[in-house]
Amino acid sequence: MSKEIQNKLAASGLVPVVVLEDANDALPTAKALLSGGLCVMEITFRTACAAEAISLVAENCPEMTVGAGTVVTLEQCKKAVACGAKFIVCPGFDAEVVAWCVKNDIAVTPGCVTPSEIMAAMKLGLDVVKFFPAGVYGGLDAMKALSGPFGTVKFIPTGGVNAKNCGEIIAAPFIHAVGGSWVCAKADIAAHNFDKITALCKEARAKMLGYELGHMGINQDSREQSIATCARFKDAFGFETKVGNSSNFAGAGIEVMNTQFLGEKGHIAILTNSVPLAMSDLEGKGFNFKTETAKYKNGRLTAIYLEESIGGFAVHLVQR
Repeated sequence: MSKEIQNKLAASGLVPVVVLEDANDALPTAKALLSGGLCVMEITFRTACAAEAISLVAENCPEMTVGAGTVVTLEQCKKAVACGAKFIVCPGFDAEVVAWCVKNDIAVTPGCVTPSEIMAAMKLGLDVVKFFPAGVYGGLDAMKALSGPFGTVKFIPTGGVNAKNCGEIIAAPFIHAVGGSWVCAKADIAAHNFDKITALCKEARAKMLGYELGHMGINQDSREQSIATCARFKDAFGFETKVGNSSNFAGAGIEVMNTQFLGEKGHIAILTNSVPLAMSDLEGKGFNFKTETAKYKNGRLTAIYLEESIGGFAVHLVQR
């Protein structure tokens, strides 16, 4: 169960940190997040109504995976789980809380910003930790440095993540998801600005996905024909030919295949900040993938084709 929940956090990409002063705002906030494309929410234990709010979401909004944040004691942890929390997030590392969650198969993400804290979390079987406050402890550079000795560990940075940098952060191979409250600010919840929350969620998702045309591919019958086609692009537009193994490039944006490859008319590459996140997004829209086309680099999924062609073109996702 805990692994399934961690996968949901990764599929969401963003774990919204929700601070509620009134439990009656819990369900409208959950629905606003869902409308914005987010199916997880972390309700913090900073306020008196947190337990009631978690219960309301857990009981009345099954499509939302609700967790408890700012959990600092085992008592809070047990109360949150009893109320329906599916995951626990701690600002720091508490061995007692983590051990109890692991024993009871509850997904837990403790705050770990030092090698010693990460090693303590690994010793208890964790491979995903929170990095908080990310902005204070060195942000992306610090997590990159830590990912060297701890290559199997992924981070959920919170604190300092925002609409401007969430795309860059999620693109890093050592990031599991990001956390933040900017999509559901306390003031917006209190003012019942739920349409704004939905709009901010959609904006954040779009920036994390970062869809952009990468290149187009042209099918040819032979290597000689491919080289000749590239030469014509150079004659016309000055695009230099870059010779490859299975294909050649005319400039940076036109790939000319040596054979009749996928797609009746060729293929189109779509860049994204995270191929797994993009797959989750597209699967939610009804698209499927050709798993046999998946490519990996250092254990990370970097490219895969959609099962469906669009307009006669095969389409594949490519890690930016």
